[in-house]
Amino acid sequence: MIQISHISKSFGAQRVLNDVSLDIPAGQVVGLLGPNGAGKSTLMKILIGLWRADEGTVSVPERIGYLPENNPLYEEMYVSEYLQFMANLSAKRSVSDNGLSSVRETVSALIERVGLTPERHKHIRELSKGYRQRVGLAQALLGNPELLILDEPTTGLDPNQLVEIRTLIRSLINPPLSEASPLINPSIILSTHIMQEVREMCDRVIILDHGVIKADQPIDEITDLEQLFHDKTRNP
Repeated sequence: MIQISHISKSFGAQRVLNDVSLDIPAGQVVGLLGPNGAGKSTLMKILIGLWRADEGTVSVPERIGYLPENNPLYEEMYVSEYLQFMANLSAKRSVSDNGLSSVRETVSALIERVGLTPERHKHIRELSKGYRQRVGLAQALLGNPELLILDEPTTGLDPNQLVEIRTLIRSLINPPLSEASPLINPSIILSTHIMQEVREMCDRVIILDHGVIKADQPIDEITDLEQLFHDKTRNP
């Protein structure tokens, strides 16, 4: 369960978040929508602990995975080498609590989960952007997170790569894995500008504008998401 209670955040005179409150139950996939400058990235950085809110309280799971919009990778490293390196850096939860006996097993399971098996022995610099996003997703899943935060995960992808990454994210929600798999299925917060992604993958949509939640509804109760977004974010 994620609980956000009356948080606000300002940078100088600019108030970026203004009295934001919401609860997100475990296992829910939430689409976070808003125009540029709405406060989405600030909210996500508060959730992962990078920034502190000026006011209010935040309660999140201990294990959180995060894929930023600009996916930073060590391009000179091999895929499996990079993920093992990052797993060792974040050893707090990389091996324990997931039923796997070693970092190598953890990395192998994640490489299979995100569809990187054919690319595992390539340098990251050799990969397409779509496969680089898979590497970023695998890194975000290190530590078996209970919450996965994805910031614009399909930005800059070509149409085929976009479909592949959407399919992959859906597989994280409902994975075609055996029930014995030690990797859990995290709750997901998906920040995006693409309405179709929200319709296809999310249980719920939150629309943020000027630091204020303007809409918070189950996706199956929304008949026209584009119109709702327009109505809630247009200038008065």
